[in-house]
Amino acid sequence: MSSTVSYEAAMFSANDFVSDPCPSNPLDQMVVEELRLPPTFAWGTATAAYQIEGGTSQDGKGPSIWDIFSHIEPSRTNGENGDIACDHYNRAAEDVELMSSLGVDVYRFSISWPRIIPLGGRNDPINEKGIAFYNNLIDQLLDRDIEPVVTLYHWDVPQGLYDRYKAFLNTAEFQADFIHYARLCFTRFGDRVKKWVTFNEPYIISIFAHLNGTLAPGHCVAEGTDTTTEPWRVGHTLILSHAAVVDMYTTEFHYSQKGDISIVLNGSFYEPWDATDKVHRDAAERRMVFYIGWFGDPIFLGQDYPSEMRAALGSRLPAFTDKERRLLSRTAPNNAFYGMNHYSTKYARTLSEPPAGDDWTGNIAESSVNKFGQEVGPVTAVNWLRVAPDGFRKLLNWVWQRYHLPVIVTENGCPCPGETDVQIAVDDKLREKYIGLYLDAISRAIYEDGVQVTGYYAWTLMDNFEWSAGYGSRFGIVHTDFDTLKRTPKNSAYYLKATFARRRQPAT
Repeated sequence: MSSTVSYEAAMFSANDFVSDPCPSNPLDQMVVEELRLPPTFAWGTATAAYQIEGGTSQDGKGPSIWDIFSHIEPSRTNGENGDIACDHYNRAAEDVELMSSLGVDVYRFSISWPRIIPLGGRNDPINEKGIAFYNNLIDQLLDRDIEPVVTLYHWDVPQGLYDRYKAFLNTAEFQADFIHYARLCFTRFGDRVKKWVTFNEPYIISIFAHLNGTLAPGHCVAEGTDTTTEPWRVGHTLILSHAAVVDMYTTEFHYSQKGDISIVLNGSFYEPWDATDKVHRDAAERRMVFYIGWFGDPIFLGQDYPSEMRAALGSRLPAFTDKERRLLSRTAPNNAFYGMNHYSTKYARTLSEPPAGDDWTGNIAESSVNKFGQEVGPVTAVNWLRVAPDGFRKLLNWVWQRYHLPVIVTENGCPCPGETDVQIAVDDKLREKYIGLYLDAISRAIYEDGVQVTGYYAWTLMDNFEWSAGYGSRFGIVHTDFDTLKRTPKNSAYYLKATFARRRQPAT
């Protein structure tokens, strides 16, 4: 079997839902302690442009790869698309008021690249109506004391760039266009935006979009993709484009704007499938390196790809030139924080057979159950997402010990069963407990382990278009009725407001 078929691919499947948790769910035995957090700890919520904005061609916006991918027949997105989504483009004022009522400190959102440069390129026209939308959004947030945290790229590359040169597959062209786009954003918004993210989850862009084909642009073996090399070429482009933009921001904008910039990496924590066997303990560590070290080591340490990856992948993994190494070394200290998207924990097991030609895990299988039949945690509304706060704490420690950067949890959350019905959705006790347990894990990481964690952004503000799962998977702390577009806060939204009022207390 090709290594492209993975348990992890269920992340973006529409067919992975749990109708009802087991009545004897061990979640009942897990207790939220409401442990304290620093007074300066920031809480917020996060979204992505394509998932909420709608207005797909409104006011001059150009198409992104997701506008095209979500209309392919047969559908790869559960028969749904983001043409309207939550209609945030026309309802931003309402949504800002909603966040203000919930006591949100921070709103992390992404800019739609084709909304402000419809064709995407450095020589293409700028859409001033798109610029105006984000200027107004930023101003409205600041008027309500909500800090805007802006992601430059959350998976929606302009289709124009994909048509010209296949986007990430041409490093030089993409890097030049991304620098131009980023400079435009810093110029127009950087007087008010003080925290920037270059890319959201480069791992997902590389693997899910350019190896197993579940995300736009859908590259996979069936589409004729060379999956032995393409994901690593894409990752290489993302690393170098990130570094180039960090370098540009540092030299051209930081002195006057005094902002911070970094990247957001996603990652599960991996426990060994059999903790008594060194082979599987090594496998768990290797999986962490292939997942996080792939991007983290060049970006945050300014060095080559991890040696474990070089040994396993050989010539499949691109080499950095001397000039690129100097760029990485120069920009590594300028990454101001580690953006962490995290949802769950898994078990990692070494495979006994030789790796597939397009292996991307380090020849490792992953699952929610270990050798002894123990589940890694209680299930939520999707089988891949288990409640495992201890794994989260271990991940915080792993990242801190490797990179020594302050951590912002830029995404975390879970879906609950039955959330299509608003009456069921608002009483989201599972989500409340999940959030509470994970905040306790952050507190322990800070006060017991010495990890510097400075913020927590819940994924997501409101139910939205969840990529290949369409509208079937709901992560919002606010319920969205996709017929009327009415927003209804769930109990977890009020819980977040109340728990941070309780937890953020000075040390006694």
